[in-house]
Amino acid sequence: MNDNDTWGRDPQVRYLRGVFAAIEKAQKGFLETVGVSPDDERLRRLRETALKLFERSWTFAAQRGLGGDENSAAVIYIFCLAGAMSTRGIDIPQGSLPTAPELKKLVDEVLS
Repeated sequence: MNDNDTWGRDPQVRYLRGVFAAIEKAQKGFLETVGVSPDDERLRRLRETALKLFERSWTFAAQRGLGGDENSAAVIYIFCLAGAMSTRGIDIPQGSLPTAPELKKLVDEVLS
């Protein structure tokens, strides 16, 4: 068996790993700010919805030349998760969302 991580050397794989790590970190902080436990049973469905919104939003952002870095991808995901939570009646406190007006506008376009 070969122990070499050939995937880990692929720049695209490394980039996506960085994106996923940034999203996980941002999601953890966001959920703490909003006051939703990581064990909340609603999260699975909310994350599924957020992922669908994120895939559309991230593609849309890329078409506009936005969201290419790990942090922007995480911000887009948080806006998508917040949108999914809002539609389920979860209050998103003022100031809990990232400050990124251009990305917010983009996600709002996808959500509408």
